[in-house]
This record gives sequence, structure tokens and C-alpha cells, in this order.
Amino acid sequence: MNWWDIAILLATGLVALYLLWRFFQHFTGAPGSRKFDIYYMISFAVLLVAGLLLIFFTYDVLGNELVVIVAALIPLGLSVGLVSEFYPKYGPGYLVFALAGFLAIAITRYTGPATMATVILAVVHGIAGLIIFLLPIYVALKGKTVTSFIWVGIGGALIGLGGIALAYLKSGSQLLFFSADLVFDILAPLLLVMTLAYAYGFVKKMLS
Repeated sequence: MNWWDIAILLATGLVALYLLWRFFQHFTGAPGSRKFDIYYMISFAVLLVAGLLLIFFTYDVLGNELVVIVAALIPLGLSVGLVSEFYPKYGPGYLVFALAGFLAIAITRYTGPATMATVILAVVHGIAGLIIFLLPIYVALKGKTVTSFIWVGIGGALIGLGGIALAYLKSGSQLLFFSADLVFDILAPLLLVMTLAYAYGFVKKMLS
């Protein structure tokens, strides 16, 4: 990791911190009806911590199984928040799936074969990533929220692709043209662009 990566990760952390403040203010404005903000805050708190861990321990920290497990809370928290906000009747059911997926990731990282762990991680990340990608675009096009919310979907596409690519690298294989060198070259900028896309979409929605 070079100084450019560190600067980008610091910028990502600042954007995540800004979003945490925004979500907290939004939640306290009507705490009884905006519980989905809690899931969003969990995601960006984990993102903030993950960025700091990368700065202090470099990309070697990605080899730590605990970090891989906790990082799954980023897409899971976002997807649970989105489902709970826009389709609340499906929120409890999807929350059960998210918790089960998180437990499956945790168990297979330590007990199952590497192939099984990779498949579980890819499936859980894939489903959460699809929700984060498709649901914001769908609700924006349907007029359920501001058009700018589509940017959250763009951020979802980035986090889904990045997560799956990292999972393949962890297993010792490669996803398409995403070699280890390429993944680590683009990881920090990808995190920043992803977080900026989330910030733009979510803040525009909250201000509307």
C-alpha cells in the first residue's frame, strides 16, 4: 500500500463518517418510523473501521478470516436497510436470511473447505449486491423516491463486484480479468467511488 492508497482510504473514511452523521440525524428526526437507518449506520460504521484497518495493517489484513466475516455486514446491512425502508413487509423475512447468511459465512470460514466458504460468501454477497444494485434503481424509476437514488444502485454494483473478486482471490482463483495486482490497484479507489455514490444517493433522498 502506498501513500496514494492511504489518502484515498482516509477520504473514504471521512465520507463514511459524514454518512453516519446524516443517518443519525435522519433517524433521530423520527426514530419510531426510521429504524432502517440503524442498518445503514451499521454498514457505514463497518466500512469506516475496515478502511482504518487497511491503513494500519495494509492489504494483508484481508487475509484475516475475522475481517472477511465482519466486512460482510456492509452489503448485508445496506440490503436489509433498503428492503426494510421500501418494502417493510418483507423486511423481517430478509433480515432472517441476512442473519443466516452471516452465520453461514462465519462458520464456513473456519470449518468448511475453502471451496464451500467461497461459494457461500459469493452467494450471500451476490444476493445482497443484487438488492443494493437493483432495488434503488427500481424504486427511483417507479417514483417512490428521488431519481438521484439510482446512484445507490451504482454503488451496489461496485461493492458486489469488488466483494466477489476478493472472494475469488481468497480461494486462490481469479474472477475474469481481476488478477490480484489489478484488484489491489483498484480497491482503494473503488471503495471511495462506491462510498461517494452512496453518499450522493442517500443524502439526496434524505433532503427531498
